Amino acid sequence: MNEEIPPKNKKAKKKLLIDSFMVFFIIMAPFIFKAHEYLPETLTINILGYTIGDNGFGSVNMYGWFMVQKIIPLYLLIIWFFTCKDWWYHIILIPIMMYAFQIFETVYSEDVYVDTENVLWLLPVCMIIIPIVYFIRIKLYDKHVHGIDLDAMDAELKMLQEKERLRMEKEELKRKIM
Repeated sequence: MNEEIPPKNKKAKKKLLIDSFMVFFIIMAPFIFKAHEYLPETLTINILGYTIGDNGFGSVNMYGWFMVQKIIPLYLLIIWFFTCKDWWYHIILIPIMMYAFQIFETVYSEDVYVDTENVLWLLPVCMIIIPIVYFIRIKLYDKHVHGIDLDAMDAELKMLQEKERLRMEKEELKRKIM
């Protein structure tokens, strides 16, 4: 008896598994937020053969605290982005990019000060995302608030042009007959 699971059930099981992982990570956020308290006040720590330094923060504990302040909001925003069903969800990419850049800057930068002047690096992302979201908003506003349906207007315009063309043909036929 080798029964195959219907595709609908497979899809539902996969969605349930993915949703369960997301819920797990959301529930774990407050606990992960306090994970830095278990890091030592030393300059380096070796975890599973990987050495983590203080990256200029004075201690691994402080570095861990700073990174947790960036990682938790980042992964919560990513979950929100992928689960949001609102028309404006693309705008969530801006804070996602901000947190991602701050983490990148903290890990790879040799600067003494972090989280400074990084808004300029987000400008290209904002220049793409904001107009897209604004144009989506305009289309929705016109359709649902003003009742303007551009597709319906195009169809009506084509219908009027066709009527005008038929009227002209009818008049020309009348002239030819007389």
